[in-house]
Amino acid sequence: MNTVRNQKQHDLMTKTPMTKLILRMSSPTIVSMLVSSIYNTADTFFVSQLGTSASGAVGVVFPLTAILQAVGFMIGSGAGSRISIYLGEGNTEEADKVASSAVFASVLGGIVLGVLCKLFLAPILSFVGATETILPYAEVYANYILLGFPIMCASFVFNHLLRCQGKTAFSMIGISTGGILNIFLDPVFIFTFNMGIAGAAIATILSQTVSLILLLVFVQSRRSVLKISLAKISGGFGVYSVIIRIGAPSFFRQGLASISSSLLNNRVKIYGDAAVAAFSIVGKVSFIIMAIMLGVGQGFQPVAGYNYGARNYRRVRSAYKVTLLIGCAMMSVAAVICFIFAPNILAVFRPDDPDVINIGSFLLRVQAAVLPLMSVTVSTNMLLQSLAQNKEATFLALTRQGLYFIPLIFILSSLLGLFGIQITQSISDTLSMLTAIPFAVRFFRKIKEKEAEWVDDNTASNEINMNVFENFEP
Repeated sequence: MNTVRNQKQHDLMTKTPMTKLILRMSSPTIVSMLVSSIYNTADTFFVSQLGTSASGAVGVVFPLTAILQAVGFMIGSGAGSRISIYLGEGNTEEADKVASSAVFASVLGGIVLGVLCKLFLAPILSFVGATETILPYAEVYANYILLGFPIMCASFVFNHLLRCQGKTAFSMIGISTGGILNIFLDPVFIFTFNMGIAGAAIATILSQTVSLILLLVFVQSRRSVLKISLAKISGGFGVYSVIIRIGAPSFFRQGLASISSSLLNNRVKIYGDAAVAAFSIVGKVSFIIMAIMLGVGQGFQPVAGYNYGARNYRRVRSAYKVTLLIGCAMMSVAAVICFIFAPNILAVFRPDDPDVINIGSFLLRVQAAVLPLMSVTVSTNMLLQSLAQNKEATFLALTRQGLYFIPLIFILSSLLGLFGIQITQSISDTLSMLTAIPFAVRFFRKIKEKEAEWVDDNTASNEINMNVFENFEP
């Protein structure tokens, strides 16, 4: 039975027309990423009804959840990329070992991170941008969210384990069910049960628990190529080292999002709660849009990894081009919508606060202007990471929210004030796109060389076989 399933998986990844395959693989990932980001934004929407300070609190706690995402994405994407290559090679035993070890590492990582944040919660929240009026709301919200860290981290990993074997529809169902549930539970806990901002956090944890249960059931079902078990958890550091190395770009990408968000909030808070709330809302909206591009990229990763493992280099090149075009088209549509309707989008969250709307509208339009460029950055980074090009992928992951953003936020905020802070991300995005281009060109030159070597080796092998038959005398 396993052999039949593996053959079907091989045919899907190596023979399906590329545009059809990328759309098939990325559509569920886009939906799951969108729903996931939308229900995070739902917290901001419903909490915003409690006031501007409460709205800012959700944004202030974001750096903590971003660090958790960094750990979860590092483990999940690192394991997923390695598993895709193993499956392409037909090595399911090693794939199971990596998957089981990744799940164990995610639960442990969530517990450790939750405890550390809890021990130093107040100073951490103050550092990441909580004003005196925002801090009480942020502490209440964070205290509950931290309890769910192990659950959330494991969910990230299970999500990647389904995607890396091409089971993106199962991944979508698991994530979407939890997301939709959260949207319904938020108003119930916040307003009906009169729990305020604590209700939003509790609704999120309950929803994440439901997602985790569904994802676990799918990974352990008969339709999954992978099988998780305690017996397959690695006791040595070797497997974890591979996961960390390959997943490092995801860690830096998400981890730097936490650091940059902290620095951003720290710089913005001197302009008042309205400015903090405006940046928080635009951050959530931008996260929804980026979820589309990340969904396309994550759908592309198993295709690239599987075909690379199967030495089908032409399909790797084709997958990248298709991903780039699809991502650029989607980002362009999102950019137009955000640019035209920016004030209306901000008014959905804080209709009675003109300062939030004015500050946020300009910020959203500036960021929308460079959205199409992100298709190059994300596609290239996902490509390198999925094929274990660790150093290159890690460097690219450092650029957007680190190498460019961090110095720019200090320089531009000092020179241009609030306007400088508003344009920082867009300038950083442009620079990171320009940096990604030579990496993509260099990689595909190497792919051409590998392709030529593969053809030469096969030709030589065929010639040897022909000579054997020609010289054979019965």
